[in-house]
Amino acid sequence: MAQQDSATARVFFTDSESDADLYYLTHFLAGDPIVYFESGGKRELFLNDLEVDRGRKQSNVDDVHRLKDIADRVEERTGQRPGRGPVGAAACIGEIARERGVRYLDVSARCPIALADALRADGFGVAWKPDPFVPERALKTADEVEKIRGAVRHTEAAMTAAIERIGAAEIRDGGLYEGETTLTSEEVKRTINRTLMELGCHPYEAIVAGGDQGCDPHDRGSGPLPANLPIIIDIFPRDLTTRYHGDMTRTVVRGKASDEAKAVFEAVAAAKAAAIAKMRAGVSGRDVHAECNRVFDERGYKTEQRDGRMVGFFHGTGHGLGLAVHEYPGVGQADHKLGAGHVVTVEPGLYYPGIGGVRIEDDVLVTEDGCENLCQLETVFEI
Repeated sequence: MAQQDSATARVFFTDSESDADLYYLTHFLAGDPIVYFESGGKRELFLNDLEVDRGRKQSNVDDVHRLKDIADRVEERTGQRPGRGPVGAAACIGEIARERGVRYLDVSARCPIALADALRADGFGVAWKPDPFVPERALKTADEVEKIRGAVRHTEAAMTAAIERIGAAEIRDGGLYEGETTLTSEEVKRTINRTLMELGCHPYEAIVAGGDQGCDPHDRGSGPLPANLPIIIDIFPRDLTTRYHGDMTRTVVRGKASDEAKAVFEAVAAAKAAAIAKMRAGVSGRDVHAECNRVFDERGYKTEQRDGRMVGFFHGTGHGLGLAVHEYPGVGQADHKLGAGHVVTVEPGLYYPGIGGVRIEDDVLVTEDGCENLCQLETVFEI
């Protein structure tokens, strides 16, 4: 890390639609890269003429400036006009830093390398900091928790619609039918998408994966859905008003589940309950993850390679949830200490080809003496 013997600034050059850290710091939504400069406790935005008036009305920073004014001063000092893109932005950021007596700049791992190289070439110390780059974002305020709770309610509505559509399907020849038409993953995802969009959410692409498709946890699912086999439904929308996410998974069987699938479902439900019981402020996410593994080990569910693919429980127990669907802290192998105010998912799963995949996921708020489950939707298996 750069030596900090003079003022240090936290700097961004990115868009706030895709960078949750930048949106958190500014509450300003921009689809193109913008310059953010924070030093001495002052937060500033530098915007082009298309955005500057809106930035002054909508952002919550201390000051909003015209980027063109900075570019004019660079040209006056150097005789060269800064171009567009990371190198041009570096010239402007360097000018801003000089005017504020700043020599060292902290950037996130998402900083363009061309920007960092140009700033170093201009004589600045540039240090990247690993996530969480904006650590204050991890612990949620009461207002943020309510926004996540609202997103969870929307997620539950979409999950209910999906399960009801699957539950209403007829079983014929090992498949699911609506009249003479097979029910597909794509059709159920359309139901999810419609529900979420009507509620003012961005649905992304939910997972509706049946049978062995569900054994790959990130297979989105495609084609006809099977009867009598597990179907994983994973929904993770963003509320377009608040920008906060919900994230929920249920696994259902339309028809009669095998005894092996029932046992897998019971093991996953038990692991989730054990993880939630373990969770509280001061506990490591690694220890919560170990609780899930303990339950699976005691029930004889091994995690290993079989025929070239992983089976068992081969992903983390959960992750932070907020302005991003995946954020700090992790609940897995990393030793991330949980704190009161963290909102994390709890989503153990087991995956065995021939039986199918089962995953159950809720969102919980960590408290000093335990956690609060933000999800209210009942967990059912056979429907």
